[in-house]
Amino acid sequence: MYRQISPSSTLLLNEQSSALEKEGRQVFRFGFGQSPFPISAVLKAALIEHAHRKEYTQVQGLEALRTKVAEYHSAFEKRPICAEQIFIAPGSKALLYTIMCAYTHAAVLIPAPAWVSYAPQAELIGHATYMLQTNFAQRYRITPDILEKSLAEASQHYQSLLVVLNSPGNPDGLCYTQSELQALTVVLEKYQAMVISDEIYAPLQHDNQHVSIAKYYPKGTFVTSGLSKWAGAGGWRLGIAILPDECASQLKDAMLGIASETYSCASSPIQHAAITAYSDNVMMLQYVKDQRTILSALGKYIHKAVINAGLNAHAPEGGFYLLLDFSAYRQALKDIGLATDIAVCKKVLEDVGVALLPGVSFGLPPEALCARLAYVDFDGRQALEDIRLSDWSDTLTVKHAKKMSEGIESLGRYLKQLT
Repeated sequence: MYRQISPSSTLLLNEQSSALEKEGRQVFRFGFGQSPFPISAVLKAALIEHAHRKEYTQVQGLEALRTKVAEYHSAFEKRPICAEQIFIAPGSKALLYTIMCAYTHAAVLIPAPAWVSYAPQAELIGHATYMLQTNFAQRYRITPDILEKSLAEASQHYQSLLVVLNSPGNPDGLCYTQSELQALTVVLEKYQAMVISDEIYAPLQHDNQHVSIAKYYPKGTFVTSGLSKWAGAGGWRLGIAILPDECASQLKDAMLGIASETYSCASSPIQHAAITAYSDNVMMLQYVKDQRTILSALGKYIHKAVINAGLNAHAPEGGFYLLLDFSAYRQALKDIGLATDIAVCKKVLEDVGVALLPGVSFGLPPEALCARLAYVDFDGRQALEDIRLSDWSDTLTVKHAKKMSEGIESLGRYLKQLT
């Protein structure tokens, strides 16, 4: 017998979109959440400088890098963090798995919608998975009442309780507020639950006002992040984790043991180059600031186009996602045999060339009729060049959103002709 684990739906959709393009079809790529921006020139130069590095580093990560990461996140999160709390790995996905794997017979509580890999990782390890459903009216945020009810149930069967949070969120692009995080902390402390807070999009919070739950619950929070989104370096596979304050030595030892028997360490040249990414570098700071400006403008514009297409969605607050709600077209879609988000996404890809990921991939019920839109189908290199020549303007927004607008308008026309 073999494990029944499906391939990542994001990677699969990317392959399907590429296949359609090879057939000569126009595809509006809203499905794959990869940063459209090129790697910063200063970061690329740092990698070239260290390309000769071939030595293994410490399992926990290069000490000089861990020091810079600690300094960066201390300033970013406005709380004290030391280098000994930092873990470096080949991608934050490996760290999420390592953290979960350090616990035995745990209950992993995941508010849905949630990133596609949280639940499969928990299942691979053998943990019990609890999907906590949210909805549009709740802004897809978990409430203290729902969290309390789920923790109360899980605590009857499991001693170790892990709650996975994601802010800014994938697939919804939304952030938890300060008051929401404080209210959740009360419940988490009551049940002594640990939090894995995936904050990979935090530097791309559009207003640069990110708040981590670790600020209110430092003793019980793991924070994960990395270079894939804000540094445009997904293929570099450089992830970081910040361990809770006063982390138990047995927990840290378990993580070191798991890491040493799986990935050994992150790539040495990448780690050395990442020191530049986490340093107080003027070019890197401007690079991230420009991304926030561009993504904020495009997010607002695309959100307006989505509303004009007759779909529901909350305006994005960070990262580059919107979660579309097709419920306004529920009856019209049902009339042509489309009662689930999987069927809807399959049909619009075939008929309109619009590639979206169904909400079921993120733990939502298929009948909720939701789908994730990633607004990254634009030339990030040109966008950065444009913003460096002048202040960002509505004209530039329209220019760079052109193809995405066409895709949404095509989707809107397709849906409206069904009614």
